[in-house]
Amino acid sequence: MNRNRSQFLIAAPTSDSGKTTVCRGLMELFAGKGLKVQPFKCGPDYIDTKFHERACGQPSVNLDLFMSSAEHLRELYETMSANADLCIVEGMMGMFDGYDRSEGSSAAIARLLQIPVILVVDAHASAYSAAALISGFRDFDPSIHLIGVIFNKVSGPAHAEILRGVCHDLGIEYFGSLLRRDTLTTDSRYLGLDFSADEAVPSLSAIMEEDLLWESLLEATAITLPVDASALSPSKIVERSSEALEQNQEKSLFPFSKISEKPMHIVIARNADAFSFIYTEHLTILSRLGKLFFIDPEQATELPEKTDLLYLPGGYPEKHAEALSRNKLLCEDIKRYIEEEGRVLAECGGMIYLSQGIQMDDAFYPMVGAFPFSIDSTPKGKRLTLGYRQLEYRGISLRGHEFHFTQIAEGEEGLLPSIAPIHNAAGEEVSASIYRYKNAIAGYTHLYWGGINPLSLFD
Repeated sequence: MNRNRSQFLIAAPTSDSGKTTVCRGLMELFAGKGLKVQPFKCGPDYIDTKFHERACGQPSVNLDLFMSSAEHLRELYETMSANADLCIVEGMMGMFDGYDRSEGSSAAIARLLQIPVILVVDAHASAYSAAALISGFRDFDPSIHLIGVIFNKVSGPAHAEILRGVCHDLGIEYFGSLLRRDTLTTDSRYLGLDFSADEAVPSLSAIMEEDLLWESLLEATAITLPVDASALSPSKIVERSSEALEQNQEKSLFPFSKISEKPMHIVIARNADAFSFIYTEHLTILSRLGKLFFIDPEQATELPEKTDLLYLPGGYPEKHAEALSRNKLLCEDIKRYIEEEGRVLAECGGMIYLSQGIQMDDAFYPMVGAFPFSIDSTPKGKRLTLGYRQLEYRGISLRGHEFHFTQIAEGEEGLLPSIAPIHNAAGEEVSASIYRYKNAIAGYTHLYWGGINPLSLFD
């Protein structure tokens, strides 16, 4: 017996063309019609994945060809999509924009996974000239299967008919035109969209159903699969039981066994904003190593008993500095845990939390105090530090990415040396650092653990 699954990647000529709006709207629409929609996001972005999960009720999975191998990414996609009725992959930046020309781009991921591409075109200032743009993207790389177009910011029915004609003349699918609506404009924050403003956005599913040819879209992107395909259902990640994951997960994705017969107690800081940048795959990896416990550092007063590993992911702790600082009991307990050689992995916001404190304008908010430096939330010449990172540590090749506005306070950068030189995607050494104090490893870099046992960093 066979079954059908639809799958496609949403790309665009440039950033800000409407990819995220279209992806969220389609996820909301199809999930509302009873389809099991598995979302994916090209690149390391944590914020778009939050919108995905809210739209379709499934954790979204990042796909990144700089941070993971092609083999790992292909296996990850097939494993996480095997139980889905529909897979929607949101691209990043422009369709052919990668870390090295088109390497690692949305187009490269579509080629690797052999999934069709739908191009979202901002048509607010063009009409038939869109034909030249679309044909260029379609013909630039024949290995990419660009099957159709969704037009965004269309002025009205007459404009839409011109654009429909463009697709007819090019012999490419026309999947509809989103009419220009002021309510579809969403503010950005840092990198990606402002998740906190999501409640103000009206229902996108109704707009998609009205403006788009969604039934044609499903039909044009359907493939036939064996009915016995089985893999990890992302919904099961909510409980993160290592036993349940053992039964379903492709072991080739995680080439290591549990650390001991007795599962570890792994504690993860998580809340809506301050500690919210967590890859779905990282939770799966950690669940293979033991039982997961989640705490909110703004509320919890101590670490759970017998903590074997503390994971402090990134987020926006600087926006919650007062609440985090006020919770002195947890700060003191984490400091005690680190001094007693407890294992900690901290990324960006997690590192900020382990610092001496955060300078916010004229106020200073003490944090855990495990590392000797403090953090300046408004440094002079404030700018976004952004880019892929790679390093070697204990014979392990590590990759990740960095994005932040805050900086280590001026004059305190060298108070703790980096455990290894860090390079960007081009192999050039950068000023970033990864720090280690006892068994606490932290840095601004968000490390990607795909296919790696994170405990090996402590050996």
